[in-house]
Formats: sequence, C-alpha cells, structure tokens
Amino acid sequence: MTLGTFSGLLAVVVLLLLVMVLVIAESALSATSTVRIASLEDESERRRSRVTRLLEEPQNILNPLRLVILLMHLAEASVVALLAAQQFGRAGVALVLVLNGCLLFVVAEAVPRTLGILHADRAALALAGPVAFFVGFGPVRLVARFLIGLSNVIVPGKGIKTGPFSLPEELIALADAAFEDDVLEESERDLIESVIEFGETIVREVMIPRTDMTTIEANLSVAGALEITSQAGFSRVPVTGENIDDIVGLAYVKDLIRAELDDRDDAMVGELLRPPRFVPETKKVAPLLREMQRDSFHMAVVVDEYGGIAGLVTLEDLIEEIVGEIVDEYDVEEQLVERQPDGTLRVDGRMLIDELNDLAGLELPSGDWDTVGGLVFDQFGRVPREGETRDCDGYVLLVERVQGRRITRVRILQVDGGPTSSVPQINQPSEEQSGEPASK
Repeated sequence: MTLGTFSGLLAVVVLLLLVMVLVIAESALSATSTVRIASLEDESERRRSRVTRLLEEPQNILNPLRLVILLMHLAEASVVALLAAQQFGRAGVALVLVLNGCLLFVVAEAVPRTLGILHADRAALALAGPVAFFVGFGPVRLVARFLIGLSNVIVPGKGIKTGPFSLPEELIALADAAFEDDVLEESERDLIESVIEFGETIVREVMIPRTDMTTIEANLSVAGALEITSQAGFSRVPVTGENIDDIVGLAYVKDLIRAELDDRDDAMVGELLRPPRFVPETKKVAPLLREMQRDSFHMAVVVDEYGGIAGLVTLEDLIEEIVGEIVDEYDVEEQLVERQPDGTLRVDGRMLIDELNDLAGLELPSGDWDTVGGLVFDQFGRVPREGETRDCDGYVLLVERVQGRRITRVRILQVDGGPTSSVPQINQPSEEQSGEPASK
C-alpha cells in the first residue's frame, strides 16, 4: 500500500466520522427545543445555555451545518472515486461508487440520524461545541445564505426564506390531527392554534383604531374627566394636547378619584398625567406582551410610519388573542357577524379578514388591508355609498352602512351558495378601549 493510498483511506475514515457526528448533531438540534434543554437540571448551566443560543436562530445554524455535511459527502465520494480509479481502473469506479453510496446511506445518514432523534437532548448538549466551530466561519454562513436565497428565486413561496423549517400551518395541522385522534380536547387545540398564530400577529391587527378611541383634553377639569370616564367605563384614557395626534399622557381614573377626594375638582387633567408608551403598528404582539409584563404597563399608544396616532392597544387586547374574548359586567355585546335568513352574512366592517375566513370557511382575499372594511375600500377605490355592491373573487359585497368615511356594516353573499348560511353569530363587546371598567 502506497503512502498516497493510505492517506486517501485515512481521509475517507476521518470524513465519515465527521459526517456521522455532524448528522447526529443536525438531527438532534432539529428534534430538541429550548424548553426541553432548560428542563435538564442535572446538566451544567454553561452547556444548556450554549445549546439554547444555537436554538434561538436555528436557520443560522442548521442551514450552514447541512452545507458542511454536503461538502464532506462530496469530498469523501471524490476521494473514494480517485482511489478506485487507481486500484481498479475506470471499470471498477462505478461499482465502488455504488457500494460507497450504500455505505454512506447506512453509516453516515440512517444510523446517525436515528441516534440523534432517539437521544436528541443529550446529543445536542454533547455536540453543541463542534457545531458552533464548523458553522462559526463567516464564509460558510454567507454561502449557505446565498444558496437559500437562490432557492427562493427558483421556487418562491411563503416561509422558505430561512430554510426548510416547519411552518405555522404545519403545526396547526398537527394540532388538528391530534384533536381528530382524541389526543387533544377542542379547547386545547384552539388554544394551541391561538398561541401559534399569536407569534405572527402585529399590533395593527389587534389595536383599537384611532376613530374608536375615547380621549380627553389636557385642559379639562378633574370633574369633567371623571364624568367622561364613568360614562365610557374606562380606567385609563389617553390625554390629548392640541389634537388627536398629540397624545401627551394617560389619565388614570384612580388618580382622578384621588384628586377629587382631595378637593381638587377644578384641577386640570394635565397635572395628573402618567407617561404614555408608544409602539409602532408593525410591532409583533408577542414581544409587546413581554414588554408589558416586564415594565408593568397595561396600555400603549400605536403610531404609524409617519408618526401619527394609529390607535391604542391594551394588555387585555393581547391576552384576548390567545384565550378569546374577555367579557365583564360592564361590556355590552354587539354582533360582529350575523346570519341572515336569506343566507347572507352581515359583518361589522372592523372584523379581521382572517378571522372571518376561519369562522365562515370563506376565501376572501388578503392584501394590504386587515379588515372587511379595508377590503371593501380596496375594491371600490373610494368611499362607497350605502347600497353599492362589488363582485370579489366569487362573493358579492354589499355596503349596508357607512358612517362618515367609515364602512361599518357589510353584507356578504357567496355566489356559489357556499357555507355562509351555516355560520354562527359572533358577539363582540362594545367596551373596547382599556378592557378595564373604571371600578377595577
């Protein structure tokens, strides 16, 4: 055996071992989670935190790791082909490559992937160091990112920008399958779906729009402010300066009542303000909920990209996205969706398109709008008049009520006689601003 042949065989063995280790690591990191790693209290905090850091942005780890594995496969196959050509000539190369392919499938793919899945947590802890080493090279990450971008150009589609990971729709399908197999109760399935969708929701979808906000002026007296808040039933109210886009603070009913008890009825509301929190309308609701918990605030003013006031969002609004509507004795319910005798649906213009589609089994189009009113505006290209209709992807949209420039009621008829006649009514409390009556 020549030195070159020995070196080649040694390179093949080393590459096979490295591939086995990395495949075990890749399958283990794909199968485990930060929650499972955190539950391993018998492991050191350092090892657990190292794996947690890798799992925080899996697309930045697994894609480069798969690229390294692929390159090692190619390198191993190339060395085997060269050795076969030297030893057996061209006639033996094909046979050796077939045998090598079988060896790679069993030794470098099937066996290590099985081990990685069976011992995901321990394998991830043990191999986090080697993984961080191989994917820590900047060129590897850049090449992986470029190739993923190239695949997006060839096969464009939602959710593949970061690589081949499970989409929220797939997780929801798993929850539905578990419900059908009697593994989950219906309420548990609904809660899981709400949590999954919560991560993709932005503030604009859950906020109280600026047109529905109740505000008071900073130069209003305490007595006048208490009269407004008692009628509205809110415990926190935004306070304006020159106009609605000039929110100068928040007035708490507790502060107003305390001032009244101190015989300061004539004091100005501007003297009792709490500082407001401002958030962009495109902010995800999940980090906003964490901020509200961490900083102990229950209300945030939503601003648009031009700095104007877009609306208001409360802690209750965010919680309701997970657990559903929270109705108390101060809330007066009004129907967002009503089933009509003629088979049409009477829908509130504020209802979200996604919620209506899920509820009614419809396929109303989505776009730059979030609500039914936004869809109608897009279809008309102007403020429609009451009674006007538009055909929209197999549906007829009838504008039933317009208040000023707002579309408040729309009737929807499915042209092919679809499931609109079997849709239940959905109630929505009209008490919308803080979700907290003044007595709380």
